[in-house]
Amino acid sequence: MVAQFLHLKLTLFANTFRRSPVQLFGMILAAVWGLGAAGVLTAGLFALRLSTPDVARVVVVVCGTLIVLGFLLLPLAFGVDDTIDPRRFALFGIPTDRLALGLAVAAGLSVPTLVIVVLSLAQVVTWGRGPLPVLVAIISAVLIVPTCVLAARVSTAVASTFLSSRRARDASGIVFVLMLAIAAPAVALLATVDWESQGLPIMRRIAAIADWTPLGSAWSAPGDIVLGFGGQAVLKLLISATFLVVLWFSWRGLVAMMLTRSDREARSHRYTSLGWFGRVPATPAGAIAARSLSYWGRDARYRVSLAVIPVVPIVMVAALLVGGVPAEFIVWVPVPVMCLFLGWTVHNDIAHDSSAFWLHVSSTTRGVDDRGGRIVPALLLGVPLVVIGSLVTVLVSGDSATLPGLIGLSACLLLVGLGISSVISAAFPYPAVHPGDSPFAQPQAVGAAGSVIQSLSFVTTIVIAAPVVWLMVLSLLNPGEQWQLAALGAGILIGIIVLVVGLVWGGHIVSKRGPELLAFTLRN
Repeated sequence: MVAQFLHLKLTLFANTFRRSPVQLFGMILAAVWGLGAAGVLTAGLFALRLSTPDVARVVVVVCGTLIVLGFLLLPLAFGVDDTIDPRRFALFGIPTDRLALGLAVAAGLSVPTLVIVVLSLAQVVTWGRGPLPVLVAIISAVLIVPTCVLAARVSTAVASTFLSSRRARDASGIVFVLMLAIAAPAVALLATVDWESQGLPIMRRIAAIADWTPLGSAWSAPGDIVLGFGGQAVLKLLISATFLVVLWFSWRGLVAMMLTRSDREARSHRYTSLGWFGRVPATPAGAIAARSLSYWGRDARYRVSLAVIPVVPIVMVAALLVGGVPAEFIVWVPVPVMCLFLGWTVHNDIAHDSSAFWLHVSSTTRGVDDRGGRIVPALLLGVPLVVIGSLVTVLVSGDSATLPGLIGLSACLLLVGLGISSVISAAFPYPAVHPGDSPFAQPQAVGAAGSVIQSLSFVTTIVIAAPVVWLMVLSLLNPGEQWQLAALGAGILIGIIVLVVGLVWGGHIVSKRGPELLAFTLRN
């Protein structure tokens, strides 16, 4: 039975070379990248044989823990397409144990498994410092490889069973994007660490925790033998073996469940109210506002944009800290930047409507009502952000004198951004991800035009708000309440003027070009 599954896996692997040239190139590129990374890590493990046992143990444990963690988590984030899904064999009457074993062994025929096999053998060379360390390293390798394979199998089964809905996949994708965004400042800060003097102590603290977890215990055992901690090595091998047994029974249980459970069906919802439509005024602008609020709450494309907004200031603050910018300037960054991106979010709102925009054209909705209704969600989020965010910033910085100017600058960026976006989205729409598609899908034909339009709306907002920024700088150079009050007044005044002009101008464009905009949304 295992041989048949291996033959099936090899056949499926051979068929991948019959795909289109683009897909084949991508697959070869991924394989070359994986094998190249394995080669670099293998060379590092060989080099560690010449280092002290303590240093080699720390490095191996930290790197090995990250590798096992990747096998465990990456299938959850990416939603891997499983070509040998257990549900495909539900009608063959294969016993669960045999099916689970066959699928697990067949899953070992993959590039990631080849990489982990090479690395597990390379760590045997690292600990080639005597017969007993080599024996324990071989036992560790025997535990590491199936642990990684079963970890990936379990994660893939969980993703395909419990994260199969569109909303679950979008949510996992958003979480993964947030993790990447949060990791950016961490990488920037790590770049400033003096690894020669500080790196090893940091890794020691990580290894002290990781080597007693199932993720790093097998990697740590050979080093413990070399250092003379035989009892610890035996205990860690038992931890690794226990974790492997747990993974096996988890995999077997998931296979049994998947064989008897049909694909998840969409759950029907019963609505007892009109939602936002029952809470807003019964006017054209109110109806558009209600629909926009529903989009912002349910549409994954908007949720992704909103999820990234709080992370952008984190990345900027980290970059400024690395660049040596004084903290009294950096404290101003988070709230204004979030307001800037929040106002910029609706700069291509019409394109997101797709064919739904025909309702606006067929009902002869006034352009001003269309423009005014679309900015309501951003205002409902932005106004509390300006007030509460500014107060929190002042409390953190301890300088209450900057509160008026900070509110003025943040309000200006928000209102100006919404005003500019109201014009840009009507005058220069560009293709966007279609409703129902993944928010991470590549837009159909963005090209250079989309980048130019995005930059235009972004830069124009900053240029118009520049006077308020200058007033804030003057308040630092010449401390005084008058500059802060001037920034507050100028920010609110400029913001309101630009917002009103943008709504009227953008509304005029929508009323005049309604059929053309509808044709664009249907075409793209």
